[in-house]
Amino acid sequence: MRFEKGHKAATRRHIVDVASKCIRRDGVSAAGIGGIMGEAGLTKGAFSPHFESKEALVREALASALADQQHRLDEDQQRGLDLEGAIRSYLNRAHLKNPAAGCPSAALLPEIARQPLATRRAYEEALRSYVSTLAALLPDAGSAASRRRATAIFGLMVGTLQFARAVPDAAQAEQILEGGVEAALHLARTPPP
Repeated sequence: MRFEKGHKAATRRHIVDVASKCIRRDGVSAAGIGGIMGEAGLTKGAFSPHFESKEALVREALASALADQQHRLDEDQQRGLDLEGAIRSYLNRAHLKNPAAGCPSAALLPEIARQPLATRRAYEEALRSYVSTLAALLPDAGSAASRRRATAIFGLMVGTLQFARAVPDAAQAEQILEGGVEAALHLARTPPP
């Protein structure tokens, strides 16, 4: 059977998109190749022509999720979103309820830390890019202090979202999110030492 030109690339992209959602929803360890391929509407045997290993798929799926997150922040910034808007767009009920489409850091940090060096390096590169975009929204943009504060703000946002996802009480989760917004804004407004 002959496929149209670009079919293999489109199939690979589809597998990566599905894997990215599965991994953020279920975790790296729990997301098996069979399940990912099944959700993609493909057989497990269709995996090997596209990826040499699960590790390679995880690395690409993580990179894709991080790139999507960066793209959304870049678009928001171009539309004039300020730092408070960026924080509130991250720490909100929709993001809380949908880890499969959300920030890979909030969904996967403990597992990312256990991944092979190549995956952690790819994560680090994407993290630097995201933090640089956040730092550009701070009053002292471009300075080393702004990058440190943006890193701390992002860490606070990720931890807040993880914490809010861990509690079953919806009202408590909302309070955690709002407390995180307040703390991140306080940190953003604090002049550097």
